[in-house]
Amino acid sequence: MKDFPYSESKDTRSGFGAGLAELGRNNPNVVALCADLTGSLKMDAFKKEFPERFYQVGIAEANMIGLAAGMTIGGKIPYTGTFANFSTGRVYDQIRQSVAYSGKNVKICASHAGLTLGEDGATHQILEDLGMMKMLPHMTVINPCDYNQTKAATIAIASYEGPVYLRFGRPVVPNFTPADQKFEIGKALMLNEGTDVSIFATGHLVWKAILAGHILAEKGISAEIINIHTIKPLDEAAILASVAKTGCVVSAEEHNRLGGLGDSIAQVLVKNKPLPQEYVAVNDSFGESGTPDELMEKYGLNEQSIVAAAERAISRK
Repeated sequence: MKDFPYSESKDTRSGFGAGLAELGRNNPNVVALCADLTGSLKMDAFKKEFPERFYQVGIAEANMIGLAAGMTIGGKIPYTGTFANFSTGRVYDQIRQSVAYSGKNVKICASHAGLTLGEDGATHQILEDLGMMKMLPHMTVINPCDYNQTKAATIAIASYEGPVYLRFGRPVVPNFTPADQKFEIGKALMLNEGTDVSIFATGHLVWKAILAGHILAEKGISAEIINIHTIKPLDEAAILASVAKTGCVVSAEEHNRLGGLGDSIAQVLVKNKPLPQEYVAVNDSFGESGTPDELMEKYGLNEQSIVAAAERAISRK
C-alpha cells in the first residue's frame, strides 16, 4: 500500500477561495455571486481584488441563480457561492429551469456539504445534493478530496462550457494531492493498485479510504483505491477495468446511500459486470448536531467502516 504523505491539513473551501482568486487574475469574464456567506465560502480575496466583479445578493439564493443564468448571456462565467443545502435544496427549481434546462454556463459552488457541517445540525447537513444534481440533464457534478484538488477543480471548470455543481466542505482534512496537478473532469485517479477489492471513494472519504487501505494491507488484503472526484460524467472505463481485476467493490461517500456515487457505480456494474458491492454512506437518514469526527464515526463514514465493508464484499465473491 502506497504512502501519501502530507505536510499540512486544510479545508477544501479554502481551496475554492484560492482557485477563485487565481481565476479572477487570469480570466476577466469570471464573476462571483454570494448569498451572504462571503467569509464562510472564502470568497474574500476575490471580493477584495475584484469588487466590480463581485455581487453580494444577500439571503436570496433563488435570485442569485437567476442573476447568474442571465450573466452567462453576456459571456460572463458566474460562480455562485453558498452552503450546499442552500445551493441545491432551496433553489432546485431555479437550477432546473434557468440553468440546467438551457445549459447555462453557471458554476454552482457549494460549501459545508454533508455531515461534516457538524454542530449546525440536520437542517443544514444536506446528504442528497449529489443525487439531486446528477439527475439534472446537462449538469456536471464534481466532489474533490482536498485543498489542492479543490483549487485545481475550481480553476478547471472555468474552461468547461456548461453548468457545473462543485461540492466541498468546512472541516480541515489532509492535503495530499499535488499542488501542480491538472484536473481532468470525468477522469478517475488511481491512488493504489490492488487485486482483492476495489474501493471507489469521493470527497472527504478518499483520505479515509487510504487509511483503510493500510489497515487492509496489514491483514494481507490488497485494496485498489480510486479517487472518483467527478460523479457525473462517471469514469465507467476506470471502474470496469478495476473490477475486472478485483471482482468486488466498496463505494465510499459522505452522502445518502440512495442516489449518490454508490448508486451510479451500481448502475455501471448491473449493465456490464454484476458483482458484490458494499456501500459506505449514510443509511437513508438525516444527520444531527455534533462535531464532524463524532458524526462521521456514528454514521459509519470512517476507515473502520470501509475496512469492514471491504471484508464483506470479499466474502461475497
